[in-house]
Amino acid sequence: MGLAPGPDPGSERHTPTVNRRDTAMMGDVMFKGILTVAAGLSVAMLCGAGQAQQLPKSGTFSINSGWKANGELVQVGEGRMFGWGGFYGVTFNQRGSGPLHMGQAVCSYTLDLTAGAGPGRGACAWTDADGDKIFTDYTGTLGTDGVFNGMNQITGGTGKFSGITGKAAFQAKALSTQGHFGATQQFEYRLP
Repeated sequence: MGLAPGPDPGSERHTPTVNRRDTAMMGDVMFKGILTVAAGLSVAMLCGAGQAQQLPKSGTFSINSGWKANGELVQVGEGRMFGWGGFYGVTFNQRGSGPLHMGQAVCSYTLDLTAGAGPGRGACAWTDADGDKIFTDYTGTLGTDGVFNGMNQITGGTGKFSGITGKAAFQAKALSTQGHFGATQQFEYRLP
């Protein structure tokens, strides 16, 4: 590999040396390798961006999502509590690609619970991997079993989702007592 002979390997110190021609050759190989990887990534990103822009004018898609709730519950009467806060989540399109795959979401919430169950409502911003957003308002009902079912109404969007309308039913379930939830959402949408 172009190593010049050094001291006897049995001696105390053995430091291989590299000559200048080999150093230049290794640098050239590394530079070409980096260029090849960069070119490949650029092509992949351009192809991905082109696919992201091709969204049908109407359709359906389903996502799985994981959430962490941060908020407060306050007892306001015998067996009655108000709650408010936010959910922070990640989304995965069930097809492994498409709208909201590998995205993020943030939702606000308010709750009015009697004996641990009751209505909830809020708003969400769903962000696609390329930064485009869908906005929703939602209502639902939280059961004493930790299941929260409801409906998102799509109120708008940005980028490829600009002018979007529709709805998205959801089913969520508490996974722990620390505010972890798993959910599925089924989007039905129309674009202008």
